[in-house]
Amino acid sequence: MKHQLEYRHIRYFLAVAEELHFRKAAEKLYISQPGLSRQIKQMEDDLEIKMFDRHNRKVKLTPVGKYLQSELTKNLKDLNDIFNHAKLLHDGIDGNLKFGYVGSAMQEVIPNILPEFRKKHPNIIFSLNEMDNSTQIEALLNREIDIGFVRMERVPRGLEIKPIFEDTFSLVLPKSHAISKSNFKELKQLKNESFILFDRSYSESYFEKVMQIFDYSGFTPLVSHNTVNASSIYRLVENNFGVSIVPTSLKLGYDMQIKFIELNKIPQRTTLKIVWNNTNPNPILMNFLDIISLLPQI
Repeated sequence: MKHQLEYRHIRYFLAVAEELHFRKAAEKLYISQPGLSRQIKQMEDDLEIKMFDRHNRKVKLTPVGKYLQSELTKNLKDLNDIFNHAKLLHDGIDGNLKFGYVGSAMQEVIPNILPEFRKKHPNIIFSLNEMDNSTQIEALLNREIDIGFVRMERVPRGLEIKPIFEDTFSLVLPKSHAISKSNFKELKQLKNESFILFDRSYSESYFEKVMQIFDYSGFTPLVSHNTVNASSIYRLVENNFGVSIVPTSLKLGYDMQIKFIELNKIPQRTTLKIVWNNTNPNPILMNFLDIISLLPQI
């Protein structure tokens, strides 16, 4: 086994493994197709393995090829992260922390946490992207983000989850609605209203928690609309398409013709949690988790 491999061989292999087509991979790499074929053959000869089956212009990964694609992809991600972090250090920046979050996390939780973190680590870049729960989980598994803020009960193996904020629910009504804080007694008063709710795809466990509220209140809701966006819910409520139930923290930051009634007498609560990948080598992630562990639940 010669092991005369260079970084370019790995790039070439991964391109063919992704495209399963030598011409398309060569175009992607800006090299000639015969040249790419020679490099792949050289890699197979050096490693004394077969990575591709080639039959009548069709290309398929062998079991060995599938294994290499999986492992090299993961390890190249680590290498790229190392190079990126080194470049940040060269530029006088200690590191970058990439966040995914559901909208309600930005109303109160994240704005409270980041200043505390910045006190001890002032030279950090933050990247913030609003995502639904499932998109965050996929991004965490692929290490495209470092921290997620989700409303979920459980996460896949390889991810860690920690509750940081327990929230009540609030009823959302058009400002002109006859029900107000002064005459509201129970949710059943609204059993004949149309409800606009976060879609089940937003979070299965969150959706079930909201359904438990209706079970507790003794009626099945008439659900007229589903969405994954709070501003869409509020706009529909504002225009009298129905009423809604949302986490209480989501009432912050909106100036619309709607009103909120906190459902603080029901037992149901929704918990915001942070999630991270326990294989993520980003050194700033550990610093962030250390700060979180010292803070009381917000």
